[in-house]
Amino acid sequence: MTTFWSEHALLPSGIANGVRTTVSEDRITAIDVRTHPRPHDIKLHGVTFPGLANVHSHAFHRGLRGRTHGNGGDFWSWRERMYSLMSHLQPDTYLDLARATFAEMVLAGFTCVGEFHYVHHQEDGTPYPDPNAMGHAIQQAAAEAGIRLTLLDTCYLTGGLDGSGYLPLDPYQRRFGDGTAEGWAARVGQLRESPMSRVGAAIHSVRAVPREQLGVVAEAARSGLGVHRSPVPLHVHLSEQLAENAATLACYGRTPTQLLHEQGVLGPTTTAVHATHLTEEDVRLLGDSGTGACFCPLTERDLADGIGPARDLHRAGARLSIGTDQHVSIDPWGELRSLEMHERLVTNERGRFDPAELVDFGTRQGYASLGWEDGGRLEVGALADLCNVRLDSVRTVGAKPAQVVFAATAGDVDAVVVGGQPVVEGGRHRIGSVALMLRAALDALLEEP
Repeated sequence: MTTFWSEHALLPSGIANGVRTTVSEDRITAIDVRTHPRPHDIKLHGVTFPGLANVHSHAFHRGLRGRTHGNGGDFWSWRERMYSLMSHLQPDTYLDLARATFAEMVLAGFTCVGEFHYVHHQEDGTPYPDPNAMGHAIQQAAAEAGIRLTLLDTCYLTGGLDGSGYLPLDPYQRRFGDGTAEGWAARVGQLRESPMSRVGAAIHSVRAVPREQLGVVAEAARSGLGVHRSPVPLHVHLSEQLAENAATLACYGRTPTQLLHEQGVLGPTTTAVHATHLTEEDVRLLGDSGTGACFCPLTERDLADGIGPARDLHRAGARLSIGTDQHVSIDPWGELRSLEMHERLVTNERGRFDPAELVDFGTRQGYASLGWEDGGRLEVGALADLCNVRLDSVRTVGAKPAQVVFAATAGDVDAVVVGGQPVVEGGRHRIGSVALMLRAALDALLEEP
């Protein structure tokens, strides 16, 4: 049994002071408020939050940070740089980069991550001797970094979509494909789980999975992928680019959201990632079906994708969450407040989301999107995942505990606990220097300094 004493903590009822949280194994067993610290307590000064969920990650994209801005360009030229980096990935190099990237997430306050994983095979498209070698590398990386993982194994079958139909996989994309959705499901069914790692499903996009295959993936997710008897999370990139909408309308005469709806993809265990360029009907379909929406504001503005209708989706009934996607910055606080700031820019109104709502998106709703419904909150019976934010840094001093989400950055997190075990103490990760780990992993992959 371990006890943590927090100067302030965000409970379901709001901010409380002098909170003692008792943990047995990986669960919270008692919470007491208005207490004083005892000698054996682990003391957390500042504000303690539930651990945050990074619902959308491509770990290897971390190698692109600060390296794609020299000559302007657009999303599609950025994608070529991403493919070039991806061509150097092997299970061992992916392990090193993913471990360091996940460790950076934990330093920022993330305690759970959804890895949208589509680099499955060797460069010529043939499977590794272990068909899930890359997925196993990601699972190992998360375990060593001390973060919960939902491995969202991604079905990716075609190279794109235009008015005439689907394009074949190009040489870079051959690593992604399993031939058919049935072939994808057979491979994913060989993955195994652990107390810290779960398996979910993903459709890369309607550009990468033909209409007749969408329902096959959705049904596989509903049946548990051979890993569970109950549905697993199903994620899909949706309407990130206007070009995706135009191609789908040209080919099918409907929006990507309408296509997913018709094929039975939408529903309470599904999360649409980005959901940027939606019609009013799209918003209604997502909300009525209980489909979640994961926004990645720092990536979406880095790639000039646009600002999605977060408030409209929330009001329609969609569960909101956040992700760091290409990791232009791994900062949950920046992602969360950007939801509000982007709303302010498009509406000229403040207070579209209040601080408690934003934190709920990053914690409870994010955990639920990844299939960890028992996490993301500080209450008895929940997973003992938490992060602590200092109130004495140059950024946070003077901030009210309930509003610190509008002031804090990743650098203000000084303690992170996952499953009752301290992973970050005093702003340092238990595995050592994450910067040095990142440097070594990137040196092995980047073509030029």
